[in-house]
Amino acid sequence: MLKKRSKVVDAAIRDIDGFAKVFKVIHQNTVLKGQSKSTFENYLRRIALISLHFGRMPEEISDDEIQEYLTSLALDPKSPSRSSFKHMVYGLRYYFRHIGQNKRVVALPSLKNDYKLPVILNRTELKELFKTPKLLKHRIILALAYSAGLRSQELIKLKISDIDFERKTIHIRQSKYKKDRIVPLSDYIAKGLKKYLRVEHPHVWLFNGKEPDGRYSPRGLAWIMREALKKTTIQKKVNLHSLRHSYATHLLEDGVNIVTIKELLGHATIQTTMIYLHVAQLPHTPPHSPLDTLYRKQV
Repeated sequence: MLKKRSKVVDAAIRDIDGFAKVFKVIHQNTVLKGQSKSTFENYLRRIALISLHFGRMPEEISDDEIQEYLTSLALDPKSPSRSSFKHMVYGLRYYFRHIGQNKRVVALPSLKNDYKLPVILNRTELKELFKTPKLLKHRIILALAYSAGLRSQELIKLKISDIDFERKTIHIRQSKYKKDRIVPLSDYIAKGLKKYLRVEHPHVWLFNGKEPDGRYSPRGLAWIMREALKKTTIQKKVNLHSLRHSYATHLLEDGVNIVTIKELLGHATIQTTMIYLHVAQLPHTPPHSPLDTLYRKQV
């Protein structure tokens, strides 16, 4: 079992008959399928919330009651992006599939994907951001995130041994989708990392923090980015993940093949990577017939 549970889930286990059994089974299924801890916690929290609201398990709640409850979430002024509504629908879909009530899955509202382009930091903004933090460790964290297109979880899971200065590579282990990948190590960040290692002397993890296992926390990384942004002239609404978006976009603008970028990012499908085609500023080639270039004389 998980060492920590949310208060909502604890309350459902205590007050709702049958919830404890569901918690155990879904936890086991999540582990066996290799799904992330955050996915499991999000599903269980949503199921706990609606169960506590009605005082019974979702299969005992009528479709009309569920529709009314979802409507109240969709109209909640405290959640303008309707995130609570969407996550509840995802949680209920998962739960009804889990108990074999597929017809009830179909009865749930359909969700339209919000098509939002990622916000990209330009090169001038990145230079300003990277020189802002006073601590060397914080400057290295931000620059490394951009230089290798790392997710926050990948940053905190990096070990000193994952950095190969001779081969100029970074080994990212068991990231999203339980995949390993190797990305190039920037010459600039290599110099910074060597200085950081000499000064800070981290142990095992590249970035030591206050987590029980000695790692840095995702919350700590987010704080570094927020505090750095406050001291810059950057007005864009960005976060640590925006450095990954900027990495992909700038590689595309530098002429790197999109299939190569997909592999560098560790995306499961090329469709995810193709969003950067909409934000990258690529050289414009006027419309023409390929026959003209087929017989073009070589200069």
